[in-house]
Amino acid sequence: MRVGITGHRGLSTDVEEQVRALLADQVTEYAPAELVGVSCIADGPDSWFAETVLQHGGRLEVVVPATEYRQGLPDWHHPVYDRLLSHAADVHHTGMTESTSEAHQAGSEILVGLVDELIAVWDGKPAWAYGGTADVVAYAERTGVPVRVLWPEGASR
Repeated sequence: MRVGITGHRGLSTDVEEQVRALLADQVTEYAPAELVGVSCIADGPDSWFAETVLQHGGRLEVVVPATEYRQGLPDWHHPVYDRLLSHAADVHHTGMTESTSEAHQAGSEILVGLVDELIAVWDGKPAWAYGGTADVVAYAERTGVPVRVLWPEGASR
């Protein structure tokens, strides 16, 4: 089973704990030997999901939206990004250089094209900018990829 992730970044510590628990519950539903997690490994749900997949014994594939993508992530996340990237069984690239909203959406579209199911850590609200979680969910739905929404009850971003 190939499972992708999209989700809101910048969540509070309280919401992070709840989301990590939801992701762990979801990932344990898959047989480790058959699980391939696909992620752009940004800070937040992308990397939490990737870590959970690896801890569960699944394989990780990474989509890099742009050559400059890593530099656009928070400095504190770089060691996590580098570690997860080093554990990737395969890495997919968009061919874009600048880390823009368009590149992020292109990366997400590649991700959706690689998976059987998409997990969305999503509050159900519109994206704040192009290429956000809502846009990725809409793309998955348009292309027929099932979406499983995970969001802690009563949480806000």
